[in-house]
Amino acid sequence: MALFRPQNSKVKISDSSDHDLSGLPPEAKEIVLNAKAQALQIREEAEAEARTLRADLAILEQKLSQKEESLEKKFSTLEEREEELAKKREEISELKRKYSEELESVARISVQEAQRKLLSEVEDKARAEAAKLITATITQAKEEAAAKAREILATEMVHGAIDYVPEFTVSVVKLPDEDSKGKIIGKEGRNIRAFELATGVDVEIDEENQIRLSSYDGVRREIARVSLQRLIADGRIQPTKIEEIVTHVRRDIERIIHEEGLRLAQSVGVYNLPAEIIDLLGKFKYRFSYGQNLIAHTLEETKIGVAIAQEMKADVNTVRLGCLLHDIGKVIDSEEGSHVTLGVNLLKKFNFSEKVIACVAQHHEDEPFSSVESMIVYLADAISGSRPGARYEDLDKYIERLSGLEELCKSFAGVTEAWVFQAGREIRVLVDPGKVSDNETVILAEKIREKIEEQIKDFPGQIRVTAIREFRAVQTTS
Repeated sequence: MALFRPQNSKVKISDSSDHDLSGLPPEAKEIVLNAKAQALQIREEAEAEARTLRADLAILEQKLSQKEESLEKKFSTLEEREEELAKKREEISELKRKYSEELESVARISVQEAQRKLLSEVEDKARAEAAKLITATITQAKEEAAAKAREILATEMVHGAIDYVPEFTVSVVKLPDEDSKGKIIGKEGRNIRAFELATGVDVEIDEENQIRLSSYDGVRREIARVSLQRLIADGRIQPTKIEEIVTHVRRDIERIIHEEGLRLAQSVGVYNLPAEIIDLLGKFKYRFSYGQNLIAHTLEETKIGVAIAQEMKADVNTVRLGCLLHDIGKVIDSEEGSHVTLGVNLLKKFNFSEKVIACVAQHHEDEPFSSVESMIVYLADAISGSRPGARYEDLDKYIERLSGLEELCKSFAGVTEAWVFQAGREIRVLVDPGKVSDNETVILAEKIREKIEEQIKDFPGQIRVTAIREFRAVQTTS
């Protein structure tokens, strides 16, 4: 390595013999001699300093030389190590290749296949563990949910209990005496015919001076009952008077219906409904289902449904409207169809939300539940309708209806037995396996369903038909 070496500075000082000083004054001689002495001193100091610098440079050169040698040795060592590492890498790669070949030859599968197999085993094991954990979690959740559901239902049934018992109304008017009976009938029955024509109900008079008013329309029966009472009180019974009183009573009943509908909606917290909806809700006052008044049923169901929705953090407003309007199709008499279909069509006409319409469409399980709100409306309806004392049905009519369903099913060829369960909502049909094949059993169930839909128009909800074909071979040893 090249190093900078300073040049030696040489200061030439003339000796005293170089110049003759004899001719100079003493002061000048002294000055010259002092100058020479100083110059000599400076030269000596400079030479000493130069020698020191040269010694330092020599030491630095030696140190640098030593460092160069050390670095060269280190570089040489690193190169040797790199060569050794490269050799070891090659040896490792060769060993891996040999081991892979040996593994493939022993297991007869490739490395990729072995990896896939190992991963598959690990995945299967993880899935099994996850399935166990999920099953345990689901079981625990179901147990907790069932307990919580029982608690909620029991609590909300208490909250939803109304303060009065559903009334059972029979449209019967007691006549005060025989004279009133004669006036009601009129000459050659003209008064009673005029009354039936004006009210749209059938009139029957028995021997005990009781008048029975028959009609499927509860509003018509109520108009007829009130009109008849007013006619008897007035005493002037003739066709003209009958029409006049019936007209006045119809207006009064329409006003009462509107007020009742408004009161029902407001009592459950629903406002600003269309007037047509309000009027239909008011008709609930004169509509009964198995003896349960629809206003009483709707109030009770809505209270239960809203309370359950609040507990379950569901959409309370959707449940409120679904409970209030779920049976509105029962009072629509201007169209044909089940009350579920009529109710759904009405709500679509007034642009109610899809969730509310679904609650009405699914409250008898005619369709699968699409939301938790639909399920809550169904549960609230079932709780209100099935609690003891809520509904009443004549036992003879009940037996007649179930027997009619059984006979309808038995009328098909190949059917040996038919049983009706759940108040007519489920039918099980047993067929003769020697007469009906498996494919024919499917077709038979479809035919029974079609005939039930054709003959039974007013049955609420769905009827499930299950056709069973079973073949047995039994032998007894002698």
